[in-house]
Amino acid sequence: MLSPLLHLASIALLLCAAQVQAFSLDDVAAKAKALGEKGYSAPASNLPAQFSEMAFADYQKIQPRPEAFEWSERDTPFKLSFYHQGMHFNTPVKINEITSTTVKEIKYDPERFNFGDLKLDQQATKNLGYAGFRVMYPINQKGKQDEIMSMLGASYFRVIGKGQVYGLSARGLNIDTALPSGEEFPYFREFWIERPRPQDKHLVIFALLDSPRATGAYRFILRPGKDALVDVQARVYLRDAVDELGLASLTSMFLFDPKQPPRQHSFRPALHDSNGLAIHAGNGEWLWRPLNNPKHLAVSSWQVENPRGFGLLQRGREFSRYEDLDDRYDLRPSAWIEPRGDWGKGRIKLVEIPTQDETNDNIVAFWAPDKLPEKGQPLEFAYRMHWTRDEPALHQPDNAWVAQTLRAPGEDKQANLIRQLDDSIAMLIDFEGPALTKLAKDAAPSSQVSVGDNAKLMENNLRYNPATRGWRLTLRIKVKNPEQPVEMRAALINGDQPLSETWSYQLPAHTAISR
Repeated sequence: MLSPLLHLASIALLLCAAQVQAFSLDDVAAKAKALGEKGYSAPASNLPAQFSEMAFADYQKIQPRPEAFEWSERDTPFKLSFYHQGMHFNTPVKINEITSTTVKEIKYDPERFNFGDLKLDQQATKNLGYAGFRVMYPINQKGKQDEIMSMLGASYFRVIGKGQVYGLSARGLNIDTALPSGEEFPYFREFWIERPRPQDKHLVIFALLDSPRATGAYRFILRPGKDALVDVQARVYLRDAVDELGLASLTSMFLFDPKQPPRQHSFRPALHDSNGLAIHAGNGEWLWRPLNNPKHLAVSSWQVENPRGFGLLQRGREFSRYEDLDDRYDLRPSAWIEPRGDWGKGRIKLVEIPTQDETNDNIVAFWAPDKLPEKGQPLEFAYRMHWTRDEPALHQPDNAWVAQTLRAPGEDKQANLIRQLDDSIAMLIDFEGPALTKLAKDAAPSSQVSVGDNAKLMENNLRYNPATRGWRLTLRIKVKNPEQPVEMRAALINGDQPLSETWSYQLPAHTAISR
């Protein structure tokens, strides 16, 4: 029998363990609420010049030592490695570990890093910290640690599944994106990560978000696999008024593709991390918006109540679509947002920013709720993220979808079979999917098409495509004012029944007509 003293000590230990195990989103939310009630204090850089003025190539030389990964000595498939401070990653983030008995900071240690051939004063690293972290997991080969998640910079993070390479990113929160008032970039200032047990197939991460006009508490549950899944639960508190909040935000890159070829010839037919925005609206409608690299900032929005899903997708996985052995755009994942619960009324927004090269993420998509919380009151939302290369699994099973969008100078075939250009623009949309392959041989769908006031529809031609067992829709339009964009929509129907998602495209202003 335990002595009274030992008995009391055991009870205290159990209570302590219970308290630590109970660390939850509520704990982080309490910190976020308290932080929001204070005035914002911008983080100060602690970088010496040799780090702050570091070139990207030199920053890349700072690599984590595998033997120094967090949990490297433990029997768990998950490991953590860290990003060192440098360049514009000039303020440290605090990273904590949650165990069954403690919550403690993972202290910065320069011995965790290999600095390569960089000539650094050892004193220069003395008071530095971590800029972010990576999650390692043997996703492709047993016993080989692969990087499957990256948390670095502002509230950005990237995730990949089996056989994927990094492409688009996600963000915790957007504030006033593409508005005249100027965008604000909230950042994750502190993390808490649960130490995984040997049998765990998921990793739990908590994050505290800070910004001049908002704070937030986040919980991420990362589930590795063929498709990586991330369950996100969040509470956001406003410090001050904002014009627009962006939730479940995705950030990607689109440079060119066959419908918008580059000015200089490239051996690559396409260069992008994503080529379209897909939306599954609350009323059941599916939309597909091909992406552009516009000459001027372009913002599009769709009013949606209780969205069922949306995402930036990389449709078309054949290597021949990209022909890039170095960057493997064919292996970059799509990211699909699946809301949990009703999100109410709001807009799915798409921002397209002009870019001259692939180093800039120029595409942003997010959900903007119509109703914002009062100052100090929480805005709660949850969603599941799918990082996948299986785009057909994201479609409605019995629906048809847009496989590709092509553009060309419009032409009118003459009686003598000579093709006559006529200053119009032709858009070719290929629809594929079960709804079309299941049609009776003598059944032909029809097209439902609309163009905005800035164009005249010259041709609406739908043909069977025996190569894909789908249908190709050719639209020829004449633009009235080339300084303005043209909005177009098209879908396939059988009688009054929809057969396909809706192709919703914006032809950018100043679209050149090549001859």
